[in-house]
Amino acid sequence: MRQRRTAPQSKADYVYNVLLDDIRNARIPGGSPLRAAPVAERLGVSITPVREALRRLEKDRLISYESHHGATVIDLSDEALVEYYDVRAVVEGLGARLAAGRITAEQLAGLRDVHRSMVGDIAAGRRERLGELSRHLHLAIADIGGPAFLGEQARAIRNSYPVPQDASLWLDDNHVQRHIVDAHARILDAVEAGDGDTAERLMIEHVRLSAAYRIGERTGPFD
Repeated sequence: MRQRRTAPQSKADYVYNVLLDDIRNARIPGGSPLRAAPVAERLGVSITPVREALRRLEKDRLISYESHHGATVIDLSDEALVEYYDVRAVVEGLGARLAAGRITAEQLAGLRDVHRSMVGDIAAGRRERLGELSRHLHLAIADIGGPAFLGEQARAIRNSYPVPQDASLWLDDNHVQRHIVDAHARILDAVEAGDGDTAERLMIEHVRLSAAYRIGERTGPFD
């Protein structure tokens, strides 16, 4: 049986995927200018595929254009940031509620493994994977709760705005322990107990605290 061949990636696709990954992982943080010529030089392509990639990123609402300034990576206002986290809280909270009613022992063990990995990394002073592991845990819960639809919605919401996975909240020991690691443990306990009401409430509180922390980074100390 002949295997289907995957179409080769175009240069524009290549540039788009590299820039998308850079933005989502804060290698190009919000507010940064994004100029076609330096990007083309860095990636070894001509200006044309870079311009095409930038147009796609603009349609994704990840960059904006201003006269005489060119492209800039979007940086959300405090109001927009709160709205983003509120939408996430509702969808991921519903995912936790539904997961409490349908999670299997195998799925729960997988979530516990992710949580233990985070705890181990924190104890060892390893910060580089914490954002990625936290994202994985949240989306895994949403996928378990709503495998047909809700999980993909949770993923789409997160992808609509590239919150940096290596943001400074992962360097704050107090925040990481009190508001992330402990919160994850309580959410998993509620899911395991089949307590959808508590799982949803804890997830909503947990996600909204991230918004409060990020706004606090801009305006003053967060407790």
